[in-house]
Amino acid sequence: MKTEINDFPVSGHVADGFEPVRSAFVANFADGFEAGAGFCVYKDGECLVDLIGGTRDRRGELAWQSDTLVPVFSTTKAVAALVIAWLVEQGRLDYGQTVASLWSAFTAHGKGKLTVAQVMSHQAGLSGITDPMKPEDWFDWDGMCARLAAQAPIWPPGTRSGYHPLTFGFLAGEIARLADKQGRTLGTILREEFCQPHDIDFFIGTPGSEHERCADLYKPRAMSDLGEINAATRAAFLQPWSSPGGRGTAAWRSAEFAAANGHGTAKSVAKLMQLALDGHIGEKKYLSKATLTSLSQDRISGPDLVLPFDLTFAAGLMLNRSNQFYGPNETTLGHSGWGGSCAFADQDAGITCAYVMNKQSNVLIGDERPVRLIEALYGCF
Repeated sequence: MKTEINDFPVSGHVADGFEPVRSAFVANFADGFEAGAGFCVYKDGECLVDLIGGTRDRRGELAWQSDTLVPVFSTTKAVAALVIAWLVEQGRLDYGQTVASLWSAFTAHGKGKLTVAQVMSHQAGLSGITDPMKPEDWFDWDGMCARLAAQAPIWPPGTRSGYHPLTFGFLAGEIARLADKQGRTLGTILREEFCQPHDIDFFIGTPGSEHERCADLYKPRAMSDLGEINAATRAAFLQPWSSPGGRGTAAWRSAEFAAANGHGTAKSVAKLMQLALDGHIGEKKYLSKATLTSLSQDRISGPDLVLPFDLTFAAGLMLNRSNQFYGPNETTLGHSGWGGSCAFADQDAGITCAYVMNKQSNVLIGDERPVRLIEALYGCF
């Protein structure tokens, strides 16, 4: 039995017993924390919570709809990790193989021994581009991959994690393209193998035909706290070329930045995260237990060189035990995105969850809004 909710600014449904989640969602708006947002939870294939609210345009005139798309920034990395896991399942990749076995140019400057798992867990030493370039150079896929292959690591590769905010997408994307038997891009694999067959509204490389339903963003006014600044942090965030620019919003939405510009709904992200829960979407099995074990294995843990947190990385996803950003269970796999979005899969509770929004905060991980919702959710079990 579901409770229908129709009062402005929130609409959607919650299953009986999950009304506190709706209350927390409404409170985020009442307290002035939100412009527009969505929150969705699945358990054992059933949608327990599917809430949307607020507005999607800068004037605050257009209501957030069930099909409103919003960029989830680094939560995109969770989806990219699932595509890589599928390629492992297909026998096209192994987490233990070297990246150079696929990508010969990647041997430069001692990177030849780096494995797929190490690159997916932010150990490559390539947190950003060190040589000067133009912000629009990010839109040149081949050029960016050539830069990364030729670049010397900022720290000894395989020794520490240092979060790769944008370069992760080129590394994972080129690994995917080289491993796929058809040579497809990561975004194309995602669309053809996962999203189209299951009517999942998520894109890495959003077609121009979908741009009209994309939400406007409210960017934070204050810088994020990056902690102690070092060479890895500067390359990742603080150089004039550290993020894409110069091409406009439409070009950014359409490009494939598999680390940072996935566009979707909370419901679409929660559906995709079912792959990390049990390897299924609906009745179709994509990942075996063995692949799930490899995906979720602790690859590196400790103080990150780029983000001011102790982090535990699996193969592209974060394990929850270092900070418990994603509920109380330590083995939960999740990821967060700049501005506040997040998604996770909790095998202990049997749930997947996603939160998206267009009013961004400057909190890197652990934004108060999803924390409120997640606490309310687990209080209902």
